[in-house]
Amino acid sequence: MASQHGPRFLEIVNDAKSRVMECEVDDVKARIDAGESFYLVDVREESEFARGRLPSAIHLGKGVIERDIEAVVLDLEATIILYCGGGYRSALAADALLDMGYTSVISMDGGWRGWTEAGHPTES
Repeated sequence: MASQHGPRFLEIVNDAKSRVMECEVDDVKARIDAGESFYLVDVREESEFARGRLPSAIHLGKGVIERDIEAVVLDLEATIILYCGGGYRSALAADALLDMGYTSVISMDGGWRGWTEAGHPTES
């Protein structure tokens, strides 16, 4: 997948990933199954979200998350798990939320692609 991305984009993603906590798809599934309370945020484009999403996910696209997050997540210590198509955009968005003062932000490595490849349930 990385071959589709330009080197400068990968450079900023790797820089963000050096600061951002990441988890695996199965970690998120286990949290959902355990009934844990957290914000599950899809940062993909609106058209991607409309085609399918993780159960109970809310949509705050990467392009507007910094503008809109404070109206959705008031508690800076709340756990927020972000996902995108594969884990790159979510890492960038997580890094921005850390800069805004959110302290428990996690990027789901593997993203939507990893979730669906694992056969986990989705909503449309």
